Amino acid sequence: MAEIEQAPPPAGERALFGKYEVGKLLGCGAFAKVYHGRNVQSSQSVAIKSISKHKLSKSPNLASHIKREIEIMRRLSHPNIVKLHEVLASKSKIHFVMEFLKGGELFSRLAKGRFSEDLARRYFQQLISAVDYCHSRGVFHRDLKPENMLLDDNGDLKVSDFGLSTIKDDNHGGGGPGLLLHTLCGTPAYVAPEILAKQGYDGAKVDVWSCGVILFVMCAGFLPFNDPNLMVLYRKIYKGEFRCPRWFSPDLKRFLSRLLDTAPETRITIDDIVRDPWFVKGKKSYYVKHGQINDSQYDDYLLKSSSGGGAAHSLNAFDLISFSTGFDLSGLFSDSGNCVAVATERFVRSESTDKVVEMVEEGAKRVELGVKRKDSVVLLLGKKGECVAKIEVYRLTEGLVVVEVRFFEEAWKHKVRGLIDDQSSC
Repeated sequence: MAEIEQAPPPAGERALFGKYEVGKLLGCGAFAKVYHGRNVQSSQSVAIKSISKHKLSKSPNLASHIKREIEIMRRLSHPNIVKLHEVLASKSKIHFVMEFLKGGELFSRLAKGRFSEDLARRYFQQLISAVDYCHSRGVFHRDLKPENMLLDDNGDLKVSDFGLSTIKDDNHGGGGPGLLLHTLCGTPAYVAPEILAKQGYDGAKVDVWSCGVILFVMCAGFLPFNDPNLMVLYRKIYKGEFRCPRWFSPDLKRFLSRLLDTAPETRITIDDIVRDPWFVKGKKSYYVKHGQINDSQYDDYLLKSSSGGGAAHSLNAFDLISFSTGFDLSGLFSDSGNCVAVATERFVRSESTDKVVEMVEEGAKRVELGVKRKDSVVLLLGKKGECVAKIEVYRLTEGLVVVEVRFFEEAWKHKVRGLIDDQSSC
């Protein structure tokens, strides 16, 4: 986020749980404020998005969006997607701790003037790399726009703000043949025509349309579809009425006509985008195909995402409090929202951390589950390599540990529970 205001956070929140020093206010919206922060141990800069629980309690839809955003961001690990380090909860707020990007929003950069086709190509390649990766993970953003794209120290693009995203295993479907979404969402100027038709849409095709609008904006300096009257704007989008400026190259004009095709069934796909002459032009490519990002990177991210890696994690006072329904995120969002983790359960055991982990590993082999371990964290993998559960062991006292199990597949809940026999609920 770009620095726009210098104002201290509320009293008592200058240091979050002894882990992060909270500094300048970077930006604010109706429901959240974003601060610059610093990790006390590593001195690493972070961005801290703080959201009021009181405001959430008055807006069930917002709570649902934030819950979905947390779960989706935990699923994604890609060089062109903003990384969520962790989520902290105090009595009055939820705090997203994310990587800090000095370059600010792509929108702010665009406000200074349109880009050359070469620079636009660089950002577009990185955008498509991120979107392609998301789609490979079953995630559809649905609100792609320059305001949701940030730039790092090297001027590389990173996609953020997954609050309106959906995932393929949501009840109302995802992208792909026969799986159509029906939620009207997104920013008006970037919304695809099939969303306006309210007849169901493919999440992947919708993201491609938004990418086309973004490419047009980067190269033109203005929107392809724009009108102060919302209904007139929607009519232009629905009919695909736009004109390319005279400075657009012939290849770019042709490419945009395929991206902004009003018929989703003939609109260009990402597989065709990455082979298009305009897209591949240039000496250097900034596109990284999702298959080139080793799946183990995602697994490593999951293994580190709660305790930060390292040795067996001991519970401090805040960790214990956070297990209560007043502080635990799953307790805060009490709806049955569709998210990656279908349930979280905790058990108290009297064995050592290593003994519990060994017991889980042995049991996993009996039920034909794969295992990936990092210290006190274990991922259980299905036959296709999908993560069905994550088990983390915390030291509670000298003789007791808490075992936390996050279930990612409903069908495996009873089998995973059986790996931890004679448990007592925490």
